[in-house]
Formats: sequence, structure tokens, C-alpha cells
Amino acid sequence: MSPPALIARELGDLLCQGKRELKAPGSLGGSRAPGLPDLVERLISVDISPVSTAPVSEFSAYISAMKSVKIPDGLSRSAARQLADDQLRLVVQLPQLRQFLLTNLVEVEGHYLWRVNLEAISHHLADIMDFPVFHKPYPGPALFLGGSNSKDYPEIQRLFPKADVQYIEGAGHIVHQDKFEEFITAVLNFLPPP
Repeated sequence: MSPPALIARELGDLLCQGKRELKAPGSLGGSRAPGLPDLVERLISVDISPVSTAPVSEFSAYISAMKSVKIPDGLSRSAARQLADDQLRLVVQLPQLRQFLLTNLVEVEGHYLWRVNLEAISHHLADIMDFPVFHKPYPGPALFLGGSNSKDYPEIQRLFPKADVQYIEGAGHIVHQDKFEEFITAVLNFLPPP
């Protein structure tokens, strides 16, 4: 079973346990939850649109750069992050993107490694970048949040007729990191009161 299919199954299992609201799922969650319309009450999709995209060479390059990072054991966390940042800089030129990637650098017993499974991501990148085909529109409320450089696709309105599409000025692909307060405001305005 492919990682996207596994995530769809996991989301279904989670939602069947009574969890009716998914708050800001990641790219895979946001692209798989519409296939579970009876289980998902409302959907927030952050900088992902319902179109299939070919794997962008940048992502492969970022993954390769992360795999090639070498950090000697025993360094302090700040020194390790600085060293990794320096090594990533040649490939990942945007400082905010490097900082986002570095959130996945963790220390385990004095050794630094990536929290995410880079081998699985690189092996399944085409699946991850592919938005599954849905023939039936998602009936619930949906919020599509994108950075100001994102593009609106007609498929959003076709597949998500109740969609509210918003673009956050000055944010790139990592909307929640680039413009945190604006991101939180948009999400809180979309969610029903507790």
C-alpha cells in the first residue's frame, strides 16, 4: 500500500474513533481527507490544490541535500543546527525554508538525524505530489490557505463547492511559518467556536 493510501486509511480510522474535525492536516492529509466526506466535518488545506503535479526537482534536491548533511556526534544542538544550516545553504537558498527543514533535525543519544523518513519520501515523491482523483465533490466547508504566490485552480470550486480560498500576502509555501499570526487568524475564523 502506498504512503498516501496508508494515510487515507489512518485518517479514516482516526475519524471513526469519533474525531470529527481535522485541524490543518498536512499535504497528504489535506489531499486524502476529501475521500472521506462522511467522516470529515470541515477541511483546512494549506498550500495544496486539487491538481496532480509532477515532482518538482527542488523537492528531490532538498531531500538529497538533507541526506548528505554530516554532523559529528557530541555537538551542542545549536552548533549542530548551524552546521546543518551551512551544509543545506548551497541547495536550499531561502533561509526560512532551511529553518523549516531544520525543525526535523533531532538529537538521539548524542547523534543527529532527521525525524522524517527521507528514504520513504524520496522513494514515494511522485505519490506524495499527486492529488488523488475524486469524482464526487466534498460537501462540507473547506478552507484553502495559500501564500500570495500560490495559484487558484478551478478544480477547487468544482470539487469543494463550499470552499473559501484565501491567500496570505507575503507568505510562501510554508504559510504557517512565513505568516504565523495571519495563518492562525484565518484558521480560527474558519473553525466554529468551541
